[in-house]
Order: sequence, then C-alpha cells, then structure tokens
Amino acid sequence: MTDIANQNILLGVTGGIAAYKSVELARLLLKAGAAVRVVMTEAATRFVSPLTFQAITGEPVRTGLFDE
Repeated sequence: MTDIANQNILLGVTGGIAAYKSVELARLLLKAGAAVRVVMTEAATRFVSPLTFQAITGEPVRTGLFDE
C-alpha cells in the first residue's frame, strides 16, 4: 500500500452487500496513519450502522445532505 500516513481520506459507503467490507478498509487506513471520515447513503445504513464507523474512526459519520 502507498504511504498514506498523515493523509485525509473521505470514505464513501453506498448500499450493497459488500458495504461491510468498508469497515475493514477504514480500520486499515487508520492503522496506516491516515485520518478517515465517512459519508454513507441511507441504503448503506441498512447494512452497516453509522455508529460502527464512528466507533472506529472517532469522527461523526454523515448520512444525509443536511446533517448538522
């Protein structure tokens, strides 16, 4: 994997059965030293809870256009 330490990554998660794999991707990116933020479609939240990503990244997860 390319050196991504100190890089900012925006991970977009959409609805699909493979959405659960993005949890592992986020974990690996963090382990490599990247800062990860997650945005999810409403459909994605049916496969993986936004709280899962929030717990892993320590950042709030955006799930809608007008999230506060």
